Order: sequence, then C-alpha cells, then structure tokens
Amino acid sequence: MKKRYESQVLWQALQLLRRCDRGSFRRHVLYVMLQSVLPLVNLYILKLLIDTVEVGVKSGQGFSMVLPYVGIMAGVFFVSRVVNALSNVNNDVLSQRLIDYMSDIMQRKAAELDMAYYDTPEYHDTMHRAQQEANYRPMQILNNFMSFVGSSISIVGVVALLAASSATTVAVMIVAVVPGFLIRLYKARSIYAFRRNNTQLYRQTAYYSALLTARDYAKEVRAYRLSDMLRSRFVAGRRRLVTLLLAISRRIGALDVVCGAFETAAMLGVVWMLASQAFAAAISIGTFVMLFEAFRRGQTYLGTMVSSIAALYDNRLFVGNLFEFLNLKGTIASPADPVPFPEKVQTVEFRDVVFRYPDMDHDVLDHYNAVARVGEVFRLSGQNGYGKSTVVKLLLRLYDPQQGAVLINGIDLRRFDLDDLRTHVGVLFQDFVRYNLTATENIAMASKRGTTVVDAARQAGADEFLSKLPNGYENMLGRMFDGGSELSMGQWQRVALARAIYNDSPILVLDEPSAWLDHDARERLQQLVDESHKTKIVILISHI
Repeated sequence: MKKRYESQVLWQALQLLRRCDRGSFRRHVLYVMLQSVLPLVNLYILKLLIDTVEVGVKSGQGFSMVLPYVGIMAGVFFVSRVVNALSNVNNDVLSQRLIDYMSDIMQRKAAELDMAYYDTPEYHDTMHRAQQEANYRPMQILNNFMSFVGSSISIVGVVALLAASSATTVAVMIVAVVPGFLIRLYKARSIYAFRRNNTQLYRQTAYYSALLTARDYAKEVRAYRLSDMLRSRFVAGRRRLVTLLLAISRRIGALDVVCGAFETAAMLGVVWMLASQAFAAAISIGTFVMLFEAFRRGQTYLGTMVSSIAALYDNRLFVGNLFEFLNLKGTIASPADPVPFPEKVQTVEFRDVVFRYPDMDHDVLDHYNAVARVGEVFRLSGQNGYGKSTVVKLLLRLYDPQQGAVLINGIDLRRFDLDDLRTHVGVLFQDFVRYNLTATENIAMASKRGTTVVDAARQAGADEFLSKLPNGYENMLGRMFDGGSELSMGQWQRVALARAIYNDSPILVLDEPSAWLDHDARERLQQLVDESHKTKIVILISHI
C-alpha cells in the first residue's frame, strides 16, 4: 500500500507538469530521448574512426578514407548542441509555467479552505512545507524521471557494446554503483526527516526575520529596542538548524569518500583487464577505446540513474508535503441547491448559537440569541473576548457554529450560495487591511457595484484627502511601491469604511468603526449610521 501511494504521488506530480504546459512537456520528453541516444551513436562512430585510422596507417592509404566518419561525428556533435540549446530554452519555459500554475492552485486551495485551518499550528506547518516544495519539486521529479529513462536507454546501449566483448566488465560496472545508491537513499530520508521535524523552527526563524525587516513592525521594534533580542533568537535558531544539517552532511560525506574509493578501484581493474587484452591483440585499439569509454560512460550513466532514483525517492517524500496541503478539505461550502438570497432583508437572527475556535477549551459564544432588524441599529458591545468579532465571522460564514444557526429572514444562511451571501454583507473589520493598491482599487473591491467610488468615499469621509493625492483616486496608497502615498490610520480606516459602503449591501457590519477616527470623522460616521439603518440592517460593534 505504501509503495502504491508513493507511485501515485510521483504520477500526480508528473500530471501537474503535463497540465501546466502540454507542449513543453512533450518537447521535454523528446529532447531527453535524443540526448540519450546521440552520445551512443558518437561512441560507435569513434570506434569506427579509430579502427579506420589504424588500418590506414598500416596500409599507407590516404586521409580521405576517414573523412566520412569525421563528417558524421561533426554532424552528430552539432545536432547534440542544437538539441541541448532547445532543451535548455524549453526547460526555462516549462519551469516558469510551473511556477505560475503552482502559484495558482496553491492560492485557490488557500482561498477555499475554512478559516478554522488558520487557527491551528499544524495548518501553518503544512502550508510552509507545501510552499517550500510547490514551485520546483514537480519539475525536479520530471527531470529525475526523464534522467532515469535517458540513462536507462544509454545503459542498454553501453551494455550491448560491453557484453559482446566482456561480461565481467558489465558486472563490475553495476556492482560499483550499489554502495552509492544506498547512500543516496539514506541521505534522502535523513534530509526529509530533518526538514519535517524542524518545520516550526524554520517558520520561527522566518518570523523573526520578518519582524526585523518588515515595515509593519519597524516602529515597535525600534521603540522597544527589540532588534538585539530578535536577532539573537534568529541566530540561535539558524545555528541549531545548521548544526543538525551539517551533522547529517558530514556522515554522508564520509560514506561518499568510501564509495569513491570503491568506484576508483573498479575503474582501475577494468582498465588493466582491457589493456591486457589489447596488448595480447585480442581486441583492436578502436575496440579498446570504445570499451573503455563505454565503461567510463556506463559508470556515469549508472551513477546518473542511481542519482535519479534516489532523487525521485527524495522528491517523492517532499512533494508529498505539497499534496498533503492540496488534499486538505474545507467544510464550509455553497450548498448543491442554494436558496436565492432575499431581495429585501428584514432580519438577521442568531438562534441558540454555540461556537468555539479550534483547540480552545471553552465556548466563545454559549447559546447566544439576538435579532437585528431593519429600522434599528443593532448595537453589540462588550469587553475583549466577549465574542463580538466572532458574530461577524459567523454572519459571513467564515466559520459555522457547533450548535444553533444564523438566519436571514428566517432562512439558515448555510442554505445560501457563499458568494451570494458575502456579496450582500458590507463589513468594516476591526483589523481592516491596508492594500498597497490605488485608492480606486482599495474601495472598489466588491464584485457588485451599488454606488460610485467617489460617492462611497464621500460618505466615509475619505474623499477630502483622496481627491488631493497627486494622482487622485488612481494614486497608489502605502509606501511599498513607487509613487505610493502613506495615510494615517484614521484615513486608512475611512478608506476601509468606503470599501464596506461601496457595494451598497442590505447588511452593513461596522466592527469598531471609530477606533482611529477624530471628532469630525466620528460625527460623519454617526450620520452614516443614522441614514443607513432606515433601509439596511446595521450591526455596530464596540467595546465598553
């Protein structure tokens, strides 16, 4: 069963490559086949050339008798160079196609998974491992697989050349690579176990690095003089990782030296054996050169085959991390036969709702009941941890309650299409996102337009500063990219409020909407709430 799973993983990885660019995939296979056959053709032509030279020297014939072989060798050499050039270009194309394709499926998978996944360290470990492997492991598997196929073709030719003259040489060639093969398998499993067992340590060092280098953390890192502490933790984590990795590397290196000595002894033995036959006139000089070169290349091809098998094993282990992530399943999805969303929303009800986050030991909401209606502002206030923001997440179906239900006009919202539901809810989150995009793009995020960007900005009080930017609403916000203008947190909050208004949704949720606002902006917000609740359900969340 385990071997069957491993084969499935390799096959799935190859299918990913085939789907990302079918033409480049087929060309890759063709080029590998040609690159495997052409060296064998050249080797046999070399043997004929040397034998012809030897005959020509003994008979006193002219140089013209070797010209056909020289021409063929030159032609094969040129074709090989052309094939190599085409293969390199094709590999670059396929690699870039793979990066784009894998980025797309990783992003799609992350977007479709439940929010609950983000609340567990195991998910972040799985995501980290998948991100490390996604862009290059499938391409490596294809290269390893085709290298194995190409080496196999080459070895068949080499064995055919050697077996006719010396079966012993074939046996020595094969036995010499066995220790190296076992070492490579051992290395693959050791590195895989090391990476998997230290995933969190890798993530921690990446986190410390982000704290030291990202703009969002720069103020506090400087204000609280955290850089020395964070650097020391980063260095300690990296030192531990490097120490463990180098210990594995030293063990493998020592074993590689022993294998190298074994392979060298095998080569010397074959040289002595072939030279003895040549001196005894049992084989021609051309045959000696061909057999020795065949043995040398055979060792190389076998080494490549062994490396390919070991690398396939290695990559199969690592690409399993990718499919571990891609095989995650979400539970929050649109029903097979969704109910149309009501044209007019009259009520939003939380009925006997029980909810707790993953791995928590207590309920955040314990048999919670509440009803919000059009014509009144539903005010939800409480202390930190009261579950106020959780109510918003349940309304958007970012999570589903363990018990009870959330209903719109008396209909369980699990019966609505997810996109349809979320389109009809405008929300200003407490931890709103500051997008480094243009002002227009920051506001016009919704797929359904209910008003204009400028009107939404005016209602939110954002037009007064957005219209004065160098490029107006087409100006980039934030300082991450060229031409961007930074805003204050209060201004950013008004942009986020405009984003919630823009869709003109029948349900408007405002989570701590005045946290960053000044007095005038708060008055404008109150006017917006007073106007909106006449035709919408307005849920206003605040601390006490």
